[in-house]
Amino acid sequence: MKIQGQIIDIRNRRIYAGEITVENKKIISIMEKNHNVKNYIMPGFIDAHIHIESSMLVPSEFAKIAVLHGTVATISDPHEIANVLGTAGVYYMIENSKKVPLKFHFGAPSCVPATSFESAGAIIDSDGIKELLASPDIYYLAEMMNYPGVLLNEEEVLKKIQWAKHFNKPVDGHAPGLRGEAVQKYISAGISTDHECFTFEEAEEKLSLGMKVIIREGSAAKNFEALIDLLPKYFENMMFCSDDKHPDDLIINHINSLCARAVAKGIDIFKVLQAACVNPVNHYKMDVGLLKVNDAADFIVVEDLVDFKVKQTYINGELVAEDGESFIKHTPFETPNNFNITSKEISDFKVSGSGSKIRVIEALEGQLITNEIHHQSLIVDGKIVSDTENDILKMAVVNRYQDTKPAIAFIKNFGLKKGAIASSVAHDCHNIVVLGTSDEEICNAVNLIIKNTGGVCAVNGSESKMLPLPVAGIMSDKNGWETGKLYQEIDAMAKELGSNLKAPFMTLSFMALLVIPDLKLSDKGLFSGNSFSFVDLEII
Repeated sequence: MKIQGQIIDIRNRRIYAGEITVENKKIISIMEKNHNVKNYIMPGFIDAHIHIESSMLVPSEFAKIAVLHGTVATISDPHEIANVLGTAGVYYMIENSKKVPLKFHFGAPSCVPATSFESAGAIIDSDGIKELLASPDIYYLAEMMNYPGVLLNEEEVLKKIQWAKHFNKPVDGHAPGLRGEAVQKYISAGISTDHECFTFEEAEEKLSLGMKVIIREGSAAKNFEALIDLLPKYFENMMFCSDDKHPDDLIINHINSLCARAVAKGIDIFKVLQAACVNPVNHYKMDVGLLKVNDAADFIVVEDLVDFKVKQTYINGELVAEDGESFIKHTPFETPNNFNITSKEISDFKVSGSGSKIRVIEALEGQLITNEIHHQSLIVDGKIVSDTENDILKMAVVNRYQDTKPAIAFIKNFGLKKGAIASSVAHDCHNIVVLGTSDEEICNAVNLIIKNTGGVCAVNGSESKMLPLPVAGIMSDKNGWETGKLYQEIDAMAKELGSNLKAPFMTLSFMALLVIPDLKLSDKGLFSGNSFSFVDLEII
């Protein structure tokens, strides 16, 4: 097979007319050759940190859509399914991914559960990490979210890092806002990357200390604008990632759109493409070609270097997508799950109050971090209820693994004026997270999730919309387009109920993530990420 075009040589900073010859999945020659073909041939895009589960698709279905955007490989942390099913969930993702050409590179989830302050479906200790890292299918130790454990020299945490060093595999970081001596100690433990930087100054400090910074632009957390101006100086040590990308967003774009935005800012094309295509391969020792002779024939053909409209995607010399059509076929897959609770009563969501002020989670648009604010509680018949006039809504987290009493909190900035929304996609333990305008609506939403053994829903009286997620309670058994359509309908209903957030369900899914400050809610109670301890709802 011979392909002609304008060849982009990132390493030597050249663009020239040429021809690529592919045989037996490899590039056997790259020659300069005069022709009139205007399309550009370049290495494929790589998402340097993504939880495939957050697309609500299994890997084989994710691949169908990703290749349309020129994505040929991912660095994938199966942390979400591991919190539900343990190492069996990791192996499920690996085996499913092998059914398709896209090159998934999975890590060993380092924090299952992320903390001891929440209930997960499984635990992966250092022995489990050793078993995973010994596998050639595992490429790295995934994000070390327990940064307090690193700073406090917790034995089990340090053992996991040591096993990664033993197998000569990199360690990913997760330390939002960590600065000064604390971040120096964190890096010195052997942690090489961070995708959680949300300010220019934080990212620059980490880069100056030798850490690689991954610019994240997902469905909820969007840090591109805050960090992109670092790329011209630090292009050799930066990458792009989605972290979490919902199916409707994935249908629209992937890493290709970040390259277009970076180029539009006037950043050198070769620096942009080094971050998007080359740096992940080198850092993680990925099995991905970089448009060199004897490399695997992994490359894409794009129409221009402005919008990066993808004409063709090749993986191992196989044409997997062309002009908006994916050639990856559906393959059957199993639907393992771990939902072990019975339906709830309205009374389960009632909480008594004294009429004092309460701690309220302040959700922030485009961020995973939250603030703690204080607000006067609204009391009806001795119970604290949602205060829709002030946009203070009741929120609950319901343990999905065993029947226990729901944990209750209050949250601001979701804006619902009626109804409720709920999801079993709730990082990282994937218990049920719900918020609504009344206890009855909250209870109805939770029971709809339980009935379907997982999913995302919106309810308002007798009206409801539901996206079932039968695979571990976090992924669909449908293809990406069907899943994306259903998700869009539920997202639209949430906005009809009053939410003005761009991605209300994605934002909701992070409100139980204790390792990102400040105020969050687990199934065990209200939690401060700053003090790393439980706090009372009422301020007495």
